[in-house]
Amino acid sequence: MCDTLHESKITGTRSIPVHESVGTVLAHDITEIRQGEFKGPAFKKGHIIREEDVCHLQRLGKEHLFVLHVAEDEMHENDAAYAIAKALMGDGVAIKGEPKEGKIDLIAARDGILTIDRDALVQFNLLGEVMCATLHDNMVVKKGQTVAGTRAIPLVVKRSTVDEAVNTARRGQGSRVKSQGVIQVKELRKPKAGVVIIGNEVYHGRIKDAFAPIITKKIEEFGGEMVGVYYAPDDKAFIVERLRELLNAGADLLITTGGMSVDPDDVTRFAISELGATDISYGSAVLPGAMFLVAYLQQGPKRGTLDPGPRTLYPVPILGIPACGMYHKTTIFDLILPRVLAGERIGRRELAALGHGGLCMNCDVCRYPVCPFGKE
Repeated sequence: MCDTLHESKITGTRSIPVHESVGTVLAHDITEIRQGEFKGPAFKKGHIIREEDVCHLQRLGKEHLFVLHVAEDEMHENDAAYAIAKALMGDGVAIKGEPKEGKIDLIAARDGILTIDRDALVQFNLLGEVMCATLHDNMVVKKGQTVAGTRAIPLVVKRSTVDEAVNTARRGQGSRVKSQGVIQVKELRKPKAGVVIIGNEVYHGRIKDAFAPIITKKIEEFGGEMVGVYYAPDDKAFIVERLRELLNAGADLLITTGGMSVDPDDVTRFAISELGATDISYGSAVLPGAMFLVAYLQQGPKRGTLDPGPRTLYPVPILGIPACGMYHKTTIFDLILPRVLAGERIGRRELAALGHGGLCMNCDVCRYPVCPFGKE
């Protein structure tokens, strides 16, 4: 019988006569073909049937429609998508537009570095009926860039499933995730960098320095400024003095180049230790960049600033770049610099974790970051 309402085999939908469908939600696209003029959806899934649509649907040969039936313990796909998107997003992330067919995109609300709680993301995707796909962890992203997409998979989702997905996302707070949300975009500070370029051959003018312009360009790409660039021979005391001068000039990021191998004349590591740096991690699981160094110096208030309370110490990162930084467009320095500027503490574990994906493919034309280099 035409007037008989019956349940569809598609979960969450039912079939009703077209003339009774006004105000219901269409559960699928309805295609229209006009010879030589048009072929496509005349009505899309999710469309709310209006009085004026009935004749159009009947002209398309539709006597019955599948419409959504959402029970009290269920949610429409778009409502579910919005709920899980809100739970997944953390600081620096925004929702792009309205959900469409159960899918919604998350975008960067600011320039910064994307951080993903990968363990929580796996647990979220294991639930079924919901999913989330993201860009790679630790990618530098721009404001407005899409960083993730999430959706409810069926047309109608059990509320209990959505609640579990929301709770899973909110519980996912690893050591790098300081607030609720699996996906964050951390703001990058604009550094005041001081550089000491080390090596007898450069200091005495026997070869031309190539490091200064490379480092300057990379610092300025993040909105930073160069406090100073010094040249030093392979002399520990001389290097220490130049580093101290840069600190006194206001540097909040120290960079050294050269002198990082195991040759007897390579004293950069010892100079950094002599300066008072702690948490020195020498060597990374990245090529190019195996002889990279990260250290931290606990520095007090800058000269000329008021210090009314207890003496506050803040960490000044020190990055030691080996010679590969001159010859390769992209190295370990490019992977670590944005993470340091985001305030992340880099140590032995972080450098070791880069081994998976840490082998540069040495492409004829470097396309980084659109490549697997540095993607764990």
